[in-house]
Amino acid sequence: MGPSATGDVTDATFEQAVLDRSEQAPVVVDLWAPWCGPCKTLGPVLEKVIGETDGKVELAKVNVDESPRVAATFRVQSIPAVFALRDRQIVDQFIGAVPEAQVRAFVERLLPQPSPADKLVFIGTEDALRAALDLQPDHPAAVVGLAELLVGRGATEEALSLLARVPETAETRRVAALARMTEAGSLPTSGDLEAKLDALLERVRDDESARQELLDLLEMLGPDDPRTNRYRRAMTSRLF
Repeated sequence: MGPSATGDVTDATFEQAVLDRSEQAPVVVDLWAPWCGPCKTLGPVLEKVIGETDGKVELAKVNVDESPRVAATFRVQSIPAVFALRDRQIVDQFIGAVPEAQVRAFVERLLPQPSPADKLVFIGTEDALRAALDLQPDHPAAVVGLAELLVGRGATEEALSLLARVPETAETRRVAALARMTEAGSLPTSGDLEAKLDALLERVRDDESARQELLDLLEMLGPDDPRTNRYRRAMTSRLF
């Protein structure tokens, strides 16, 4: 497991947390010390900008007073000193508390560039999504995006077949549930939703189709809807 967005790294952990981890994702090493004023300015900016990459870039903070071997490895003569590593090699660096715009540009250069399929997914039309899948048949975002469009025009069988190409996620389960309910003609209106959930809840013990329909409705609501956990708990209490 690599360092978090604010991971502290020492001489003892540098090999695993930075060098090994850089084979999976770019790692930015921030060499700092508690007595260094500019370090206190730069540190929060690095944490903010790298945190916004959602794990695509990781930050390793090294206190040079406590980890002299790491400092010597980078031949640091002044701090803050920032190095970017990919595949165990330094690929970029800067010295000093530079402005946020410069930090952002530094981090953006480390981000993976969108593939041709990614760019087509961003367009989002059915033709573009199909073209993306011609390039990458298991592109998760293209699969989910196209499946949702297909459900919208009633092509539920094709949508479900498409979703089978990729590993199951909350998004694939949501669209699959939408497809099954559309196919069955059981999609409730928003005003009828809770009444439908309550009615299905009363039938789940003895009716397998009611259980599946209730689960599909909860998948459509998604994990962030407070009703999802409430009805899941209620269903479990009736079944067990």
